[in-house]
Amino acid sequence: MSTVSDHRPLVSRRNGRLTLEFQPGAVQSQMDLRDPHRLVLAYARAMMCFVLFKPRPAHIVMVGLGGGSLAKFCHRYLPAARITVLELREDVIALREHFEIPPDCERFRIVHADAARHMPQLAGSVDVLLVDGFDDDGLPPALSSARFYADCRRALRPDGVLVANIFSYDPHYRTMLRRLQHCFGNHVGQLRGIAGNNRIVFAHRAVPGTHTRAGALMRRLATWGSPWPCLGFGPVNQLLAHRVVAGLRAAAHGGRDSASRQQ
Repeated sequence: MSTVSDHRPLVSRRNGRLTLEFQPGAVQSQMDLRDPHRLVLAYARAMMCFVLFKPRPAHIVMVGLGGGSLAKFCHRYLPAARITVLELREDVIALREHFEIPPDCERFRIVHADAARHMPQLAGSVDVLLVDGFDDDGLPPALSSARFYADCRRALRPDGVLVANIFSYDPHYRTMLRRLQHCFGNHVGQLRGIAGNNRIVFAHRAVPGTHTRAGALMRRLATWGSPWPCLGFGPVNQLLAHRVVAGLRAAAHGGRDSASRQQ
């Protein structure tokens, strides 16, 4: 991301939720005030489906902090993972206490940086890379360029997974998919209808000649549809995302968190 918006982030409380917007009506993140670690938005639950590929990642890197929903969730429910969040905007980072984002520590860190420029420094160090860096106008060109995707692939360890949140109505949507496929070969796919207009795209840094959980799932994705592989149907995939998130919460709390808390 190469520019900072003139619009200050807007924080509001309504209907028991704390909401972050960059423009009125353009929701970036929401927090349930009664359950701050619950993933309120469907796209956030969908992005957590990376655990189907990488159930025990050692290092997760996130592009874009927002209200910290994914960062908080991974910090709490994937306790073996180290988490690095890259965020360009100081005014967004300044809201971390409002959204109950944990302080920096040995396994959790927010880095004030331009992700497009910082990505080459991460070469070969990342198991899961979550790209969710939006501004007022959507996904910045710097976070969807062929060069950026190539740097993302190099940042991943062998068998690592990239998860990108892309709007289906973005005029460059198909171009971005082609760039990802060019960079990752045929190891790119989606779960159809999992989060409405938010299309969650998975890309796998495959290792030739090896057989891994991530590789097997991506091969299954790649057998569905052409030229943009998708697996399953919307309601089924939405239920899958609910179950993935609820399962992580239940595992961390000995079953005290039920699936209904995520519905």
